[in-house]
Amino acid sequence: MPPLITIKVPATSANLGSGFDTIGMALSLNNVFKVMEILPRCEYKIEAVGEGAKELSSPKANLVITAYEKTCELWGVQGPGFALWCHNIIPLCRGLGSSAGAVVAGVLIAKYLTGYAADEAELLRAMTIIEGHPDNVAPCFLGGMVVSCWDGKDLKYVRLPELPREVLCVVAVPDERVKTSDARNALPKQVAFSDAIFNVGHAALLTAAWATGKWDYLKWGMEDKLHQQYRSKLFSGGDAILSRVSELPECLSIAISGSGPSILALVRGSSDRVAKTMCSIFTEHGVRSQFFVLDGSSLGARLSLSQQFTEMNVKPEVKK
Repeated sequence: MPPLITIKVPATSANLGSGFDTIGMALSLNNVFKVMEILPRCEYKIEAVGEGAKELSSPKANLVITAYEKTCELWGVQGPGFALWCHNIIPLCRGLGSSAGAVVAGVLIAKYLTGYAADEAELLRAMTIIEGHPDNVAPCFLGGMVVSCWDGKDLKYVRLPELPREVLCVVAVPDERVKTSDARNALPKQVAFSDAIFNVGHAALLTAAWATGKWDYLKWGMEDKLHQQYRSKLFSGGDAILSRVSELPECLSIAISGSGPSILALVRGSSDRVAKTMCSIFTEHGVRSQFFVLDGSSLGARLSLSQQFTEMNVKPEVKK
């Protein structure tokens, strides 16, 4: 039987250098979620393959289900249970937005299984409330490079032009995990005023350079003093990769992806030396790793509905 709803979500790289909690981009690596059948309320079945298949086969541990239920609660509607099939390609707990992808999928499933009339802004608001900040969910949902600002209630965002074809994204992924909570706890409670000024200037330069195609300015724009110097010490080889790879002529810029431990380099020209250098440094520190050579994806979440589902004509059921 064909799926009722199919959702494809891209990986993301957030906290891009100076853009802590505000700047993120989509990458051409995708997870796929399929709603296979409708079940009674609060009843779920999950079949997961790929990354984290065993741990994500439990409804209690699957963030798609959690996000779906939280969205229904946020909107004050009731939705049915469902059978979910997941194909997970994005590595878990590696700073590539696997949790954001699950949140985006869960919110979209809530919209279509309840019939709730949520526009783009409301969908993003729900995603941000559940995720806690917008820098991963915004590019995951919209695609491309997105600058976003969230005050805990309202969200403003701007989608920037996509990368040119000659600029590739090289992502090195070590065989280590960094919990988001640990990455948050590694940050200081206060920072020097000079460091704050440094980041304001470099984040402004990063977004202006990206918007105008001044790609040679990205290395400056990505420089950061708020989070990377603390988080790079949470995983093996972090400091060494950031310093040594940035000196390679092909490297336009380099940053910790999300909260780590993956590292993203934007490369113009051949990606071979950058990728090999990143992985060799991890090897020097006793850690196995893999790398992906990706595009900066202009595509965000993609959803398709079967004719069978369309004919169901789902309408929202408000909680009493």
